[in-house]
Amino acid sequence: MAEEKNFIIKVEEGKAATDERPSIGPVYRSCFAENGFPAPIPGMESCWDIFRMSVEKYPNHHMLGHRQIVNGKAGKYVWQTYKQVYDIVMKVGNSIRSCGLEEGGKCGIYGANCPEWIMTMEACNAHGLSCVPLYDTLGAGAVEFIICHAEVSMAFVEEKKIAELFKTFPNSTKYLRTIISFGKVKPEQKAEAEKQGLAIFTWEEFLQLGENKQYDLPIKKKTDICTIMYTSGTTGDPKGVLISNESITTLLAAVDCLLGRVNEELTMNDVYISYLPLAHIFDRVIEELFISHGASIGFWRGDVKLLLEDIGELKPSVFCAVPRVLDRIYSGLQQKISEGGLLKKTLFNVAYSFKFYNMRNGSKHAEASPFSDRIVFSQVKERLGGNLRIILSGAAPLSSHVEEFLRVVACCHVMQGYGLTETCAGTFVSLPHELSMLGTVGPPVPNVDVRLESVPEMGYDALASTPRGEICLKGTTLFSGYFKREDLTKEVMIDGWFHTGDIGEWQPNGSMKVIDRKKNIFKLSQGEYVAVENLENVYGCVSDIESIWVYGNSFESYLVAVVNPNKQALERWAADNGVSGDFETICKNPKAKEYILGELTRTGKEKQLKGFEFIKAVHLDHVPFDMDRDLLTPTFKKKRPQLLKYYQSVIDDMYKSINKPKA
Repeated sequence: MAEEKNFIIKVEEGKAATDERPSIGPVYRSCFAENGFPAPIPGMESCWDIFRMSVEKYPNHHMLGHRQIVNGKAGKYVWQTYKQVYDIVMKVGNSIRSCGLEEGGKCGIYGANCPEWIMTMEACNAHGLSCVPLYDTLGAGAVEFIICHAEVSMAFVEEKKIAELFKTFPNSTKYLRTIISFGKVKPEQKAEAEKQGLAIFTWEEFLQLGENKQYDLPIKKKTDICTIMYTSGTTGDPKGVLISNESITTLLAAVDCLLGRVNEELTMNDVYISYLPLAHIFDRVIEELFISHGASIGFWRGDVKLLLEDIGELKPSVFCAVPRVLDRIYSGLQQKISEGGLLKKTLFNVAYSFKFYNMRNGSKHAEASPFSDRIVFSQVKERLGGNLRIILSGAAPLSSHVEEFLRVVACCHVMQGYGLTETCAGTFVSLPHELSMLGTVGPPVPNVDVRLESVPEMGYDALASTPRGEICLKGTTLFSGYFKREDLTKEVMIDGWFHTGDIGEWQPNGSMKVIDRKKNIFKLSQGEYVAVENLENVYGCVSDIESIWVYGNSFESYLVAVVNPNKQALERWAADNGVSGDFETICKNPKAKEYILGELTRTGKEKQLKGFEFIKAVHLDHVPFDMDRDLLTPTFKKKRPQLLKYYQSVIDDMYKSINKPKA
């Protein structure tokens, strides 16, 4: 193995427990911040400066692109330059102001990523307005809640979302005064809006409102709130996270520093595919980063089944993804390999093993096996557009086997990151060429201090030889509080430290491994505590399953689970074992349940789980956990109370079957 390095430096010693607080570990920061955190980029005080400075530097460079649809078919990407986008942004801003919105006002945006989304966001940045993304994936009634809670007076809406917005009437009309469609407006929609006392415009109509009008741009301060992003959590009303100009500009300086230190600087020639929701902080800050370098952003068509086709046409250099998308790519590639015949499969496996062996011994991915890359893995590279140099995964944990596979076959860097809306996304990220960071989220980005706080009730000790505890963060990228919820802000911000609720474990190389969630702990009837996320990570290694939800309660001594099996894997098993029927029928077959339970048990034994941590019964659901049934958050975290409610009868039946007296 290559020599182990350490990528963090200690800046403060740990402290023993007191009557008020548990013990805390030492404070660490990135080794790239050994001389202090990176200085702000000169002249970049606000999000408006990010765009304005790039317009000045790269006026004629491609900024925003979308695919033209001709006769129902998607063609090439067509582009607007930085200067062309700027001219439209100025018109949007003048039109917004002509409707009476002043500095500090709240402007909602509701819909899929598109050039108009970015133009509206930049107009908000220009005029000191808070951009408030509205999105229905937070659950029924969330859009109405956000409009009323944030007091949104103007909403820009994707054409097909207008009907959803109208469902918020009449409650939202207490605040909402103006609606702008990115597309058309039907006559009946116009009539309905006017009946409620609202003005409604198409995009083109709205742009004309600001014709021949000129409004001075207010002076923006670092501390001004540029966006209020509502985050779901897993229970209760959405929380409005206040993000300041300074949080975003500080993060950009830190990411630039990090990319520079690993020789992967962004330039104006980089291309990004915009498909992760701009309503989330992950994509928002990535797009701000690309804009700051005069790079190009191409939008997808909005259909996940066509995403690889859009990638093939755009040929991006950076691809940001959530694990679910990378899992789909992995499954698709595995299927192609299994269908390729014995000779191709053998060639692939030999090439894979040889390249991975060299990478483990310190070779950079491009040097580990150029022959394998050219002869075997080039097809994977072309499938991903041919120009990718970085895949960045975030928002949820990426399975280690998927990360390892992509690091070998994608012929580019695969980096896993960690962050929250409250931390302005980027907090930890694994580094290129560091295979020892596999399965971790890497060391801190050089803009935060990090420490672990012990959680005695879960057995996590921040001062142990292997330090584990709640991840706590401090730095300028932190949020400015929860909007109108000082009580919730005080719960998570203690002495300037943000308590994430996630349990981390420092690795010897200074990277962080997220192993659990502080609140996801329950006690079984025999008094044993179960850290459920840790178990789901262990059982998630079973290759025949896509997702697993583990459940237990204090009235039972056993754990049960609902599993989404991998369709191809289970259908292959069924064919080999004489089990007939479609996927749904196979999932109901007792033999299939017995098989999956056996695989889970085998993995539990391999990972040396304790007896009470083994699953005793499973239910196989052929329909993946999804947002439509309110079982996942928009970032694919499990909503445990909702899962319990949805599967309650299934859970009851599993416990009955376990507890049934043997004949």
